[in-house]
Amino acid sequence: MIEQLQLYRTDGTNPHRNLAVEQYLLETVPEHTCTLYLWQNRRTVVIGRNQNAWKECRTTQLEADGGFLARRLSGGGAVFHDLGNLNFTFLVRKADYDLDRQLSVIAEAGRALGIRVERSGRNDLLADGKKFSGNAFYEHNGRSYHHGTIMVNVDGASLSRYLSPSKAKLEAKGVASVRSRVVNLKELRPDLTIAEMAAQMEAAFAKVYGLPPVRLREEDFDGAYIDALTEKNGSWEWLYGRDMKCTLQCRDRYSWGEIELRLGTGEGLVREAAVYTDSMDWALAPALERALTGCRLRLEDLESRVRAAGLEAQTAEDICALLKQQDI
Repeated sequence: MIEQLQLYRTDGTNPHRNLAVEQYLLETVPEHTCTLYLWQNRRTVVIGRNQNAWKECRTTQLEADGGFLARRLSGGGAVFHDLGNLNFTFLVRKADYDLDRQLSVIAEAGRALGIRVERSGRNDLLADGKKFSGNAFYEHNGRSYHHGTIMVNVDGASLSRYLSPSKAKLEAKGVASVRSRVVNLKELRPDLTIAEMAAQMEAAFAKVYGLPPVRLREEDFDGAYIDALTEKNGSWEWLYGRDMKCTLQCRDRYSWGEIELRLGTGEGLVREAAVYTDSMDWALAPALERALTGCRLRLEDLESRVRAAGLEAQTAEDICALLKQQDI
């Protein structure tokens, strides 16, 4: 049961540091406590934990314009952040994780602004029938977070300039209708500012949980640890990952997301496996990579490893069907 609220809002706009602070808050959240973290990134493409940076983002263009590429711990797809967007993160111990209650904070903030907020599926929030917030989730060592975006006045042209979704994803979502399905809240409340949105989130947080939040100060954080996480978040290894000699490659899109398998093989074995996906399940890719590495390059063996990897049943069957198409 939540007995204490913590609130932290940063003025920093470097995504590598902001994500480092998020990880630090996750690792240090006390028992029976919910922490709300409000933050912004400047000109940033944030990719999901298991995505291929080069395929999701026009990295050269982004860097030429002084922007940032960042990779988060959670799963899901690539998103664009600028200073017209407010990010939020709810951080709790796993036993106190309550997605409905956390989302109700955003709904209450919208209500106070005269904006009706509706939930669509597991990870989208709508206003006036259009998406203004996407959400993602992460869990580690008994701690969980739920984070997302609130589009107040995001530059849609920049979003299109830097993101490069796959043809399969565009076909699945309908190219012509993508822009018509999203909305900046400023279109519904022309006088809305980021500062007011943040203030309403803070007020709604206290109201929904019925407790006064304790404000955190960055000077009380472990600065050296956050600096180390910031350096790691900006590293080539974290952002772009390893390169491997690929001898078998396949990809497809399903109801749960898009997936690409790259297998490096030798002497009849899978020597190395890389999995890229925008699935909301952040654990899918590492579980599948572990399962396939060392497997005999034989369809029946690959299917057996996939089914034993602990994936959702439908996800496992879809991946097995994809492997069957490869004439292994």
